[in-house]
Amino acid sequence: MQGAPKALSGDGIVMETNNKALRFIEDVTVNAGKVQKRVLSEILSRGAGAEYLRRNGLNGCTDRETFKKVMLVVTYDDLRPDIKRIANGDTSPILCSQPISEFLTSSGTSGGERKLMPTTDEELGRRSLLYSLLMPVMSQFVPGLDKGKGMYFLFVKSEAKTPGGLVARPVLTSYYKSSYFKDRPNDPYTNYTSPNETILCLDSYQSMYSQLLCGLCQNEEVVRVGAVFASGFIRAIQFLGKHWSLLCRDIRTGTIDSKITDPTVREAVSKLLKPNPELADFVELECSKGSWKGIITRLWPNTKYIDVIVTGTMSQYIPALDYYGDALPLVCTMYASSECFFGINLDPLCSPSDVSYTLLPTMAYFEFLPVSRKHELTCSISEPTALNDAEKQKLIDLVDVELGQEYELVVTTYAGLYRYRVGDILRVSGFKNNAPQFNFICRKNVVLSIDSDKTDEVELQNAVKNAANQLMQFGASLVEYTSYADTSATPGHYVLFWELNVQDATLIPRSVFEDCCFTVEESLNSVYRQGRVSDKSIGPLEIRVVENGTFDMLMDFALTQGASINQYKTPRCVKYAPIIELMNSRVVSSYFSPKCPRWTPGHNQWCTQN
Repeated sequence: MQGAPKALSGDGIVMETNNKALRFIEDVTVNAGKVQKRVLSEILSRGAGAEYLRRNGLNGCTDRETFKKVMLVVTYDDLRPDIKRIANGDTSPILCSQPISEFLTSSGTSGGERKLMPTTDEELGRRSLLYSLLMPVMSQFVPGLDKGKGMYFLFVKSEAKTPGGLVARPVLTSYYKSSYFKDRPNDPYTNYTSPNETILCLDSYQSMYSQLLCGLCQNEEVVRVGAVFASGFIRAIQFLGKHWSLLCRDIRTGTIDSKITDPTVREAVSKLLKPNPELADFVELECSKGSWKGIITRLWPNTKYIDVIVTGTMSQYIPALDYYGDALPLVCTMYASSECFFGINLDPLCSPSDVSYTLLPTMAYFEFLPVSRKHELTCSISEPTALNDAEKQKLIDLVDVELGQEYELVVTTYAGLYRYRVGDILRVSGFKNNAPQFNFICRKNVVLSIDSDKTDEVELQNAVKNAANQLMQFGASLVEYTSYADTSATPGHYVLFWELNVQDATLIPRSVFEDCCFTVEESLNSVYRQGRVSDKSIGPLEIRVVENGTFDMLMDFALTQGASINQYKTPRCVKYAPIIELMNSRVVSSYFSPKCPRWTPGHNQWCTQN
């Protein structure tokens, strides 16, 4: 008689779970075209009763041909009236038939404020599914990740309620506060050094301090470290540099610093914290050394990699990560936004410059608008077609993109976005079976970013104009300007290069230029101002006044690099090191914003929630 089947061991369960996830990825990428067709049909059939679809003449059709023929390609401004209705309490099926459960606040800006992206309860499950695929992929390349803990610096941000009573908050705050995260089952891959209470603490100082304390107390168990963005991880290491003596005291005595006043945080940390003089001596010895090169592997010796986003504007932090991590692998695992979670990196140990993401066909219906960049150094985008021409709105489907071509991403989601222009520029780098893989090139129109902030060219122009008006009383005017994100120190800050038309610059008091810095900051969006005031992730804005003729020299340099004299215009942001060196060599004076801009939690007039 055959015996009963043996129960799987812990390792067996992990292996079977991993294999199931990998089989899922294989299946949906092999059948990418069929999956995309099914996804679009599902979205349209579920939303058949939505006012937006009826208004655009879809009339219950779920086929791709009709969808492409009648549905417009839209931006956030096109959807703003409908989103405002939902925010104000209209519960009728406006964008989709499912109830909108909350708004996700995008770090992209619109009219100086966060965009509101509608979402549903079902979307949380879809995002959770994508998260569940990350570690099975990673475990193919790095063994033993289920034998230790992850030290991840994760944070929530303030949230608000719309007039209609819906919560509006960042997508990661939504996820961390959901049952998918807080009540996650016992899983070796979601075993973090930070208790949930330390992650969910709104006070950024208490959250950072307590997470670092817990990470140090469990330093031998840590096998991977990270944060969402590279900037956040660098900020944590810099925080350690300022507060290691206090942390060592807590480790030595088994007590928690009095500045940590949140009772839930104190209780959670106290369960992990025991007097450990030997560990305190070790941490103190390492942190007191003159060099912090390799501090990650020195304090957390079993760390196998650093898990952070280093694509796009975050690539500016790679040298600092290499320094602190002693060249540990930098891993970018996933590609996501407030609008939708898109895909994963199937080759996570690749060089940061080679990171590509495989878009999962189940997440949304994807289309692609071909684009061309005017100049490699500025990521300026020119659109080859006018999107209001029906014949030219035939965007390319996921399985039809071409290797090497750049596209703007357009999504149709289960939560009520239809042919929505995300604004991300992607380049096709290869294929996983029939699903394309993409390099993230840049965010369309974004010229400056330090952390989660995104400042576009129009917003920067308006801010600079507001500030430069203050020079008129001294007979001065602004000739030209450009900018760059200076991340040579932490926190990074915005730098503006100004060339002035003035007879005697010495007649302009220093305080006037400092007021100009402050005016620029006051004119920027709420995400930037929150980074300055609450998160402390952005430093004071700086204006560097340059010699007359500097921008003529910049144009001459651009022409030597292949720019066309007929099409040249001053770039509003520069990232190319030789250009930054040129601008800095011409600086005659420098000024910083003397104080933080105004910022209050919440969104416009909406009340803040705890």
